[in-house]
Amino acid sequence: MERIKKIIRRIFQKPDDLTASDVEELRLDFKSRYHNFKLLLTANNKALEIMADMERALHGSSAFGMSFIRAGCTAASVNVFNMIKNLKQLAPEKYLSLDEKFNEIRLNIDTIFNQKKEIRDTRLVLTLEDVNKDMADIVGSKMANIGEIKNVLGISTPEGFVITSAAYETFVSENNLQTEIDRLFQTAGGDNLQEFDILSAQIQQYIINADMPDSLADAINRAWKKLESKSEFGKQTMVALRSSAIGEDFQDSSFAGQYRSILNASVENIFHSYKEVLAGKYSVQAISYRLNRGFKDEDISMCVGCMDMVAAEAGGVIYSHSPVDMDDDSIFINSVWGLPKSVVDGSDSNDQFVVSRKPAIKLVSEDVRTKKIKLTCFSKSGLQREILPEDLQNAPSITKEQVLKLAGIAITLEGYYSSPQDIEWAITKDGLIYILQCRPMQQIKRDVKNLYPASAKANNGSIIIKGGITASPGSAYGKVFLAEKRADILAFPQNAVLVVKQALPVWASLLSRASAIISEKGGFAGHLANVAREFSVPAIFGVENAMAILRDENTITVDADSLAVYKGKIESLLTKKTVKKNLMHGSPVYETLKKVSGFIVPLNLLDPDSNDFKPANCKTLHDITRFIHEKSVIEMFDFGREHKFSERAGKQLFYHAPMKWWILNLDDGFKKEIKSKYVRLENIESIPMLAFWEGFAAIPWDGPPPIDGKGFMSVMFQSTTNPALIPGVRSKYVDRNYFMVSKNYCNLSSRLGYHFATMEALVSDRAFENYVSFQFKGGAADYNRRFRRIQFITDILEGYDFRVDVNEDNLIARVEGYDKKFMEKRLKILGYLLLHTRQLDMIMTNRKKVEYYRLKIQKDIEKIINQILVRDENVCLDLT
Repeated sequence: MERIKKIIRRIFQKPDDLTASDVEELRLDFKSRYHNFKLLLTANNKALEIMADMERALHGSSAFGMSFIRAGCTAASVNVFNMIKNLKQLAPEKYLSLDEKFNEIRLNIDTIFNQKKEIRDTRLVLTLEDVNKDMADIVGSKMANIGEIKNVLGISTPEGFVITSAAYETFVSENNLQTEIDRLFQTAGGDNLQEFDILSAQIQQYIINADMPDSLADAINRAWKKLESKSEFGKQTMVALRSSAIGEDFQDSSFAGQYRSILNASVENIFHSYKEVLAGKYSVQAISYRLNRGFKDEDISMCVGCMDMVAAEAGGVIYSHSPVDMDDDSIFINSVWGLPKSVVDGSDSNDQFVVSRKPAIKLVSEDVRTKKIKLTCFSKSGLQREILPEDLQNAPSITKEQVLKLAGIAITLEGYYSSPQDIEWAITKDGLIYILQCRPMQQIKRDVKNLYPASAKANNGSIIIKGGITASPGSAYGKVFLAEKRADILAFPQNAVLVVKQALPVWASLLSRASAIISEKGGFAGHLANVAREFSVPAIFGVENAMAILRDENTITVDADSLAVYKGKIESLLTKKTVKKNLMHGSPVYETLKKVSGFIVPLNLLDPDSNDFKPANCKTLHDITRFIHEKSVIEMFDFGREHKFSERAGKQLFYHAPMKWWILNLDDGFKKEIKSKYVRLENIESIPMLAFWEGFAAIPWDGPPPIDGKGFMSVMFQSTTNPALIPGVRSKYVDRNYFMVSKNYCNLSSRLGYHFATMEALVSDRAFENYVSFQFKGGAADYNRRFRRIQFITDILEGYDFRVDVNEDNLIARVEGYDKKFMEKRLKILGYLLLHTRQLDMIMTNRKKVEYYRLKIQKDIEKIINQILVRDENVCLDLT
């Protein structure tokens, strides 16, 4: 009852009737509101920063993973929720429908995250006889192709079975691994290789130590017994366990060498070997590859092929076309003695045979290299390295007849799949050929214009190395980095040239950072060469003594096309510098960010005076922040008027300037309290506001720029077609611009015509706390002109140390951490730009006019910040 009496008394009493206790109560109430308003603004700034991060990710070239998206969505949602909570404190029971819209948007985002492909076949194990190319989602592309080759084409492959994607999901779910894996990724964040190393070890240990589900163990045991009954080795059967992950072995995403295969495994080790292959999904290079290619971890089920181990006398890789020149249809056969592992992992030199297919297949070139090692199967399990006798080291590893047979198989497979193929093969002592793997081959179109002798473009005296094999074409330069052990990965700097002894798959984790690669061993058929071509990283392999030659070098230029390495930076060679692809675009992770950001980033609520400016029309989290920011400013300004409390009521600035300017003193922003409706400039104490106003009032505005017919029609068209630009019913706020100030703080919400801007600043003697943020949107012209004006302003702000993010025609700029004097100058720039970039959007397609205003604005800003301006008192007249 007493509270009601107080309310009634306040309604009917005059301002002077407030008692001392009333004033104190109102001061405490306002202090609480100011606290909630500051929390609201903090949350708003954080939400906008997160939205800017999402925009940078979508339009930039840096890699990001699902942990980035989940963290961003969570953080954005938390901050918007806090904004809603604090607005409720400012205006209880007034904006309750915001909760409904917020929950609706969150549900839309959660729906995207919860989408998961259904497993259409629940069988845990399939024999190769039951597999074909249409089962890639069940057995992975690698094993689907092997099944097709065996069952449809009738080409020899080892006997075996496949442990399916359903088996992987069973293993993961029964051990509750995905939840823990997601948590570890979320904790690690970023793309720091040292964190990846720790993350990789943790996850792999979880998998290795996990229990084998009984149903899966039974299925594998049954398949093994069936394989023993078919194998010539019976109970002594040994197998190769090959990764066959979903998404692996596609033309544009080979995953070459990123996963683990276990060769020559026995029945006693089958379960442990299976878990090792699963754990290989989380090797450092595999994690890095998925991150840079934009694959979701949860979308990739690891299927495993278990095939009879072939006791290979020779083995290798066939490319049915040249991988570095798509116009070359020659067949390239790379081979070594023993198992083909040293070809695919680049650990040793190999022979290369080139076969022409026109008019008939014919061996046209053979390059027989020194091969000192032969990999063979150990009698019990695992592999052994045999030193070859000297007479075999320099002997061809396969005969000419075998070369032509392999070429014939390659042509058959290429014809069946209608594209060039990358084929792994093995030959037994009896001369039987087995296909171990077949996948689409990535090709690169060679730029003939850039194929020139090295001496034609650079001084031969600067050549350090000449020779080797073009594993990936292009040219690049950078500082030399010698990597001799795995731990060196952690120290690798951005844009360095990686120099190694062996072209091992483990180095693939550095391809997103490396400018080029040089290896002493390996060829263009190896896994690292494959991935280098995917990442558009120039590479020369087979360079003898490269480590010793380059040990004392600093910066070098690598020309992979001409097989030359030069001392220093050779600009003339870099005209054909390889431009790295943005591998994220179109990837599953990229598309997920694109979808979820559609419910977060776009801004649809533009005009606060429009009838559509209401919670029901909030379609994104950005809309909610825009609505809350606008309403929170009004709630703060209305406090003093509603409570007839002059001390905390908004005051109109008594100054001859465009538009009306209203100021709310939050704390100590005035030198003395004002009871009248007006405040004069000399009574304002706020450091950031005064700096902003000095820039705003420093130079008179010349008025709208002269526009041509097209610019005028653009404005007229937009004004009639865009409801957000129609003023409509004039509200009491439509022509007002709001400052909220304290001595060191200023918040501005401004509408000048069709332009909306907000500015927030904290400026004091504590540089580490100082910041200025600025948001600008709007204009009456068409989108193209508005966007060009945004770019125009961006160029200016970036020239004065602002960090700027642009989302369509919306600009967000920020500068922080500088001293007081520096920040005051930046505020002067913003004050000047807010006034003088008005209506420039109308002339943004006229180059001469744009250049005129660019030079004028730069000249004016330099005058303002260097304090060489002579103020024209007749133009900016203080009415005091």
